[in-house]
Amino acid sequence: MDQNDLAAQAKQVLVGNNRHDIYTVPAKGLYPHQWLWDSCFIAIGMRHYDVPRAQQEILSLLRGQWANGMIPNMVFSKTGAHRRDSNLWRSWQNANAPDDVATSGITQPPMLAEAIVRIGEKLPVTERRMWYQAVFRPLVRYHEWLYRERDPHNEGLVLLVHPWETGLDNTPPWMHELHEHSLPFWVGVIQKLHLDSLFNFFRRDIKFTHPDHRMTTIDLLALYNVQRRLRRKAYDIDRILRHALFTIEDASFNAILIRANQHLRKIAKDIKEPLPDDLHESMKKAETAFESLWDPYAGQYFSRNFTSHKLIKVPSIATLLALYAGCISKERAAHMVKLLERKDVFGAAFPVPTTPLNSEWYNELSYWQGPTWINTNW
Repeated sequence: MDQNDLAAQAKQVLVGNNRHDIYTVPAKGLYPHQWLWDSCFIAIGMRHYDVPRAQQEILSLLRGQWANGMIPNMVFSKTGAHRRDSNLWRSWQNANAPDDVATSGITQPPMLAEAIVRIGEKLPVTERRMWYQAVFRPLVRYHEWLYRERDPHNEGLVLLVHPWETGLDNTPPWMHELHEHSLPFWVGVIQKLHLDSLFNFFRRDIKFTHPDHRMTTIDLLALYNVQRRLRRKAYDIDRILRHALFTIEDASFNAILIRANQHLRKIAKDIKEPLPDDLHESMKKAETAFESLWDPYAGQYFSRNFTSHKLIKVPSIATLLALYAGCISKERAAHMVKLLERKDVFGAAFPVPTTPLNSEWYNELSYWQGPTWINTNW
């Protein structure tokens, strides 16, 4: 396909998913709300032909920011799905949730700084600085929240409390941990008795796409159970950690955060604004701490169980996102490139898959367990 035709088709998708020239939904019907990292990538694309609209996409995300600085992975649209989904999350139970907009209670990969800088590159110097000034405080507050609440040991790595926070929903490392340590009894019974098909009637997602392209009903029920447990703790990280809920130091998320920190430093420098001392110290620790996720025997970066402190040695595209972090040694970067080139690992005849081709988890159709995604290839 001609590149111009492809770009024109991509624009038409965004036009169709545009909502009131304020935000963009990822997909009609299937994803009816505004999602954090989806909107960041959408803004990165929009900046090439409509900078003000790209800026609005980011500002729309910030309307959902919590009082403690958290930016949720979803800001709910006022559609028919609004009441159902806001009631599912009940984020209003947490005093930090905004009063004027309904959101989820968790976050998503921190692509915000990347999107802000990419938009800034399209602006003249004076306008760029004005743009950076407009978003600087909310961005700082978000990074502060990540290190204050999600790095309780002050080590430089942040933890996640739900696979949805990775953006790679059913990615193998998380599904492995879920089935090994956090699968509730009632889901196990449904699986053993093969009753999962009875729940398909209630699955809205498979009304819009083929079931083979989505996660299994068992996995979805297990993820719902994790979300339900978080809701019962009102998304309070102290209560969550006190009850040893499902927590992982995710390699992909931390790699993205390290890159975001670099962008935040650039923004602060451009507008001559100091970063808070505590945040500056956490950002300094992050690059060194990331190396603790390296396994010399496998020659890969892995996510780590926060409670047991053990690496989750299940390969996924997360190991390659260490390249995006921009902080690893040349030797390790060269090793990552070899993994990209190996035809039995990530060197497919199509853009990089989300799971290695030689993995027992690889499924060419299933969501984040094999298919190519724009986010990770970008």
